[in-house]
Amino acid sequence: MSDLRVYWRPGCSSCVKVKEFLTNLGVEFESVNVSAKPEAMEELRELGVRTVPVVARGKDYVFAQELADVSEFIGRKVDFRRLPPEALYRKWQAVLAAAQRHVMQVPADKLAQRATPGRDRSIRDLAYHVYQVPDSFLQAIEDGVQDLTSVYNAPPPADVTKVADIRDYGKKVSERLERWWKREGSKAGTAKLSTYYGEQPLHHVMERCTWHSAQHARQIASVLESFGITPNGPITADDYAGLPMPKALWE
Repeated sequence: MSDLRVYWRPGCSSCVKVKEFLTNLGVEFESVNVSAKPEAMEELRELGVRTVPVVARGKDYVFAQELADVSEFIGRKVDFRRLPPEALYRKWQAVLAAAQRHVMQVPADKLAQRATPGRDRSIRDLAYHVYQVPDSFLQAIEDGVQDLTSVYNAPPPADVTKVADIRDYGKKVSERLERWWKREGSKAGTAKLSTYYGEQPLHHVMERCTWHSAQHARQIASVLESFGITPNGPITADDYAGLPMPKALWE
């Protein structure tokens, strides 16, 4: 058994990505599903960690939100090719617009159903989460919020009960993202951002948030298809092109 451990949970986009990343590098690791093994979260809390994914060896660990940090932790040099901020912004808005169309197709009586196999997350929560990702990005930039998870892992407000509520939240977030881009987009390639996983190039955080939203929008489309509903204006391969999307959908 490898002494490298990856703590993850089903439906978590970054969890899927880091497991694929290590596997593609030929790196062996122990896979620890914290949803199936709740006591694993106690192991993480002893390290001072309250979220996943995390890559650990003994008492040393790294948050796996930024794969460049993971590659450094395991001692493997990796060349990361990233789309420029301008392309990321266009793709992000395309993904958010598609998710707004798709959420309106979710039958009202299905919103409370579980979306993610092996995880207690409803379709309502998943659809809302698509927009909590850019919301957390904007709060980090504009309000100095370092713990992005405090925003994108928070439960939706109790008054969010209809697909229109989720669509409206998404529309507001997309509009805020547009205003930020027009105001500060020219700095996106050089600015830094303080996060709970360290100071990061804003460009890198933007890339992660873009494909994070895209992965969950992809999951919403899959949920629709499981109901026999064809997504209206589905996200295309061109929309995903250049984003470091995981191959797997849920885990």
